[in-house]
Amino acid sequence: MLKFAYHNLLASQHFPSALPIEKLKDSAAIVGAAHQEILSDRRADILGFYNLPESDISHIESFITHLDPKFNTMVVLGIGGSALGNKALYSALKTEAELPKKLYVYDNVDPVFLHEILAGINLDTTLFNIITKSGTTAETMAGYMILVDLIKRKFPADYQSRIVITTDKEKGFLRQVIKQEGYKSFVVPDNVGGRFSILTDVGLVSSAFVGIDIKALLSGAAAMRMRCECTDIFANPAYLNGLIHFLYYRQGKNISVMMPYANALYDFADWYRQLWAESLGKRKDIKGRDIFVGQTPVKALGTTDQHSQVQLYTEGPNDKVFTFLTVDSFKHDYTIPNLHPEREEVSYLGGKKLSELLNAERFATEIALSQAMRPNANLIFPAIDAYHLGEFIMLYEIQTVFASKLLHINPLDQPGVEAGKIATYALMGKAGFDKQRAEIEEYQKERGL
Repeated sequence: MLKFAYHNLLASQHFPSALPIEKLKDSAAIVGAAHQEILSDRRADILGFYNLPESDISHIESFITHLDPKFNTMVVLGIGGSALGNKALYSALKTEAELPKKLYVYDNVDPVFLHEILAGINLDTTLFNIITKSGTTAETMAGYMILVDLIKRKFPADYQSRIVITTDKEKGFLRQVIKQEGYKSFVVPDNVGGRFSILTDVGLVSSAFVGIDIKALLSGAAAMRMRCECTDIFANPAYLNGLIHFLYYRQGKNISVMMPYANALYDFADWYRQLWAESLGKRKDIKGRDIFVGQTPVKALGTTDQHSQVQLYTEGPNDKVFTFLTVDSFKHDYTIPNLHPEREEVSYLGGKKLSELLNAERFATEIALSQAMRPNANLIFPAIDAYHLGEFIMLYEIQTVFASKLLHINPLDQPGVEAGKIATYALMGKAGFDKQRAEIEEYQKERGL
């Protein structure tokens, strides 16, 4: 079970400027109201991610069982919620679980990035999974057209077997393509937004392909959901952390730093950044009033960023809340040999394990931040495995929705992202965007571009 150590987020004799525990207890009314709103949304089937632990995954298991064993690599084409979860799960478990197959995620239209992926794979043994609910995402569809054209030309007799598409169940351009071409397909559910979709076909198909135990992933998510069903915040880690972040945000701490002390978890900090930023960064509240809210998520890597960011964190503006991700037990470890027992400069390291040094440095950073009166918490993984990652995913999805209720905003939309999409369509000459294209031309003219 994940452990949430939150003592450095609350006031103490040594940290009197932190949140007093009474402040949390006095928040019972807003916690209860937020909880009731979440229950109402669940009854209305708006928050579909809550139900994902009970998903039927037999169609995924059947697909993997009947897949040609020559396929040892998958390339996912997606962006945002269609990519970050896939990448995070694979990065976390590829070494810890010694996954037998490889995954690449093409989530940026940088042409050199695509070249690097193609140079690193064997097309004959690679499966391509195109993920977009709408089938109109410009970045994903550009990659789709390049790669499907390449595959069709290289494998005219069996190109269909090398392509799978994950999209809307019934509608959209790609659903038509699936019917025409006979591609194997998977579904992006209607009631699960992209950044909450890691435990749907969006994230489970690639995970099952590379050998991740998706049953354990869903089991961990179910266990965390059960922990987060009550309104007692000290028994509910999602509500507790969400409330604390909300209260600190109201005090001006508008940056949330996630700092994994494990390279394997670094991509989960990326996944968190999208979830927190896109869900909570909103101009308007649910009544349409301008409020301009949102806590900026930042990622850092321990111990690497102790030498690049911690100076700022300890002595710069006191506008941040920190969350460490710590791992108790790594599958692979090394003992440092005592090569120079006569030299005090290095002999203290001899006989210690690398993981021991890593976690000592994590604790040292905690001490430094606490002495500088910077609020910090520690989320502890007993080990990096599918079960505990499932817990982590559900924890942060619930925490995000709970925080949105405290802020009185809609966590499921992204109007700011849509504005950028429309501008892209206009710039690239898509039909129906003549007005926006004219506005952009005027914008360029005014600025001499």
